[in-house]
Amino acid sequence: MLSVRGLSVRYGRSVRALESVDVEVGGDAVLAVLGGNGAGKSTLLRAVSGTLKLHGGSVTAGEITFDGRRIDRLDPALVVRQGVVAVPEGRQVFARMTVEENLRAGGLGARSASTRASSRERVRQLFPVLAERAGQRAGLLSGGEQQMLAIGRALMSDPKLLLLDEPSLGLAPQMVGRIARIIREIHEQGTAVVLVEQNATMALQVADRAAVLEVGRIALAGSAAELAASDDVQRLYLGGHAESQAQAESEEAEARAHRGRKVLSRWAG
Repeated sequence: MLSVRGLSVRYGRSVRALESVDVEVGGDAVLAVLGGNGAGKSTLLRAVSGTLKLHGGSVTAGEITFDGRRIDRLDPALVVRQGVVAVPEGRQVFARMTVEENLRAGGLGARSASTRASSRERVRQLFPVLAERAGQRAGLLSGGEQQMLAIGRALMSDPKLLLLDEPSLGLAPQMVGRIARIIREIHEQGTAVVLVEQNATMALQVADRAAVLEVGRIALAGSAAELAASDDVQRLYLGGHAESQAQAESEEAEARAHRGRKVLSRWAG
């Protein structure tokens, strides 16, 4: 469905963001793109969605095709018409508009009135809370609800491919789990997904395939299970975090115990 071949991107004249990147996404897949800050993850989504120029970037080499048609030269509205819709990082909803108005805006890219109607029903089933808060201003929703609205608004145009940029960012663990389940459900309903995430644990649980970007290049790629078992991914994105967290918790527990012993010592004295 999506083919990225030899993609290189620059910002201005000197900042290299991507270099000779190859990525493929089938219609039946969720692809997770992992990497640290500055690795080029968001740049990849901007290039696919046609919004790269809005951020001062440009494609200097390679091409992007979707359903066999080249899209890297199209403006964002035409990319949406092709069936590729992005949800940017940061829960970017129209804060002063109601939930219903946000969804209606997302439906402007739908191919027909019947598509808008079926998409609206799909969003209601995926996100019942949005139906309950239809008349509420989007800016008054919780962070998790705003993320649901951003995804729901994107689904209103009935995309074939959904691009998600850091959907778990800043959310509580319980909400992260809920968003992960929703992504899987969206995929099971027939929409392919590219998921950009720093939360590697969540991303690899949701994805079928995964790729790791490092300094603008693909460092690793394969099935999500293969990358989850990779020593490098374990060390950089999974195990290392878990070990540091466990160490911090152990040190905090020891500090509490030490303070308790000092208090008991004073009372005993």
